Amino acid sequence: MTRFNSGKACSPQRHRENQEKQKKEFGSSVTLCLCGEQGFQHYNSCMSDPLIIAGREFSSRLIVGTGKYKSFQETARALETSGAEIVTVAVRRVNLDRSKESLLDYIDPKKYFLLPNTAGCFTADEAIRAARLGREVGISDWVKLEVIGDQATLYPDVQATLEATRVLVKEGFTVLPYTSDDVVFARRLLDAGAATIMPLGAPIGSGLGIQKRANLQILREVITGVPLIVDAGVGTASDATVAMELGADAVLMNTGIAGAQDPVLMAEAMKHAVVAGRQAYLAGRMEKKLYATASSPLEGVVR
Repeated sequence: MTRFNSGKACSPQRHRENQEKQKKEFGSSVTLCLCGEQGFQHYNSCMSDPLIIAGREFSSRLIVGTGKYKSFQETARALETSGAEIVTVAVRRVNLDRSKESLLDYIDPKKYFLLPNTAGCFTADEAIRAARLGREVGISDWVKLEVIGDQATLYPDVQATLEATRVLVKEGFTVLPYTSDDVVFARRLLDAGAATIMPLGAPIGSGLGIQKRANLQILREVITGVPLIVDAGVGTASDATVAMELGADAVLMNTGIAGAQDPVLMAEAMKHAVVAGRQAYLAGRMEKKLYATASSPLEGVVR
């Protein structure tokens, strides 16, 4: 499929212009296609602005984790249904030497982009070692960086995250840091070379949804050179939609899918929720008003 922009966030006007170009090339029926027909390989490749991280294009704006599922088989089914391209793998919690059955046996690296993460690390040194391990075993030189500062809330240790980011960027890693919604530290991570800013929407695994909408909106205004990805706290599809409507470039989730009563069905719901939220953001919502406005004009009414 032809790409019509540079990968920067589209304005609603630019999005409409791109849609018109798509209609001319592919026909009017494909611009709202969500099912992968008409030769599209991914469910939202009809959206005219791909997610770009460190120069690499991704059609899906849903990033999913691989923990907490009942079985490796269920994990594989949920990944397939989600339509995600980027899949996170906890370096410290997966069997890397493949001496016995491993999660990696169920994730096709030709189909998914494996993103090692440093889950379970509580110091910068631990996270740096985990990132290096992921690269040494051949998973990737990208890393979703997590340095936890508090056991009860699993909030990030932002100072340790900053320290680890500086070291790993110097070593050639593409670093995607899990962080707070503090705009000051977001700027510092950018200065350190972070490829994304990934603020938590709510505590990891809480399912509370986006708790500080204003902070996310401020981050959206400030973070313009790299993707803003909401990481953690999504509990159901509407939470993902809200994150995208507020301007997030993508959403990363694990428990919101794996913890559902039917994870495979929830994965599909999250897929559509992310698309809906992105399209609503590009379309631009109507102005909120205190009083009612008639949907049908009163002028010309027969009396």
